[in-house]
Amino acid sequence: MSEAPLETPKPRQRSLGRTIAILAPLALFVALAGLFLVSLERGGDPSLVPSVLIGKAAPATNLKPVEGLTLPGLTTADLASGKPMLVNVWASWCAPCRQEHPVLEQLAQDPRLTLVGINYKDQPDNARAFLGQLGNPFSRIGADPSGRTAIDWGVYGVPESFLVDGKGVIRFKFIGPLTDEAVATTLMPELDRMEKGG
Repeated sequence: MSEAPLETPKPRQRSLGRTIAILAPLALFVALAGLFLVSLERGGDPSLVPSVLIGKAAPATNLKPVEGLTLPGLTTADLASGKPMLVNVWASWCAPCRQEHPVLEQLAQDPRLTLVGINYKDQPDNARAFLGQLGNPFSRIGADPSGRTAIDWGVYGVPESFLVDGKGVIRFKFIGPLTDEAVATTLMPELDRMEKGG
């Protein structure tokens, strides 16, 4: 009993298969580009990147003080002190950190908030010089020379700021240098919402 010969695809079928193979990736690219453009049109702020840590306890933190400063370091227990904290991740070598520093100095005057810092991948001498030149808005600064703690916090780069409630839960994350406008339109409303129990 002989087997029936396999049918060879007709030229038209081969052409259709090739067309689909070429057009499918192109259609996927166009769909993704469309989604990107829609998100831009809706006015999304790239500084407000969602964090998986929002609504969760701050990561375990046990940072020694910056060598040569009289300020204490930063620990998990400090973050749950009963008062809201703004945790600012900064470095002396970071130009945007210099740009945002006057805003941090103003925020340090707000009695509703305690400002603490994580000094990221910095040399102690440089960190001290930076604060000596620009002023020190922080009540505590933990040294993170390896950047390991910043990774645990989900830091993309410096500066970044986290609003932590009095129980040590992260409520808000801001990427990039804080400006007067960002404080007025995003940070203060979040602090107000936190105070109202929202």
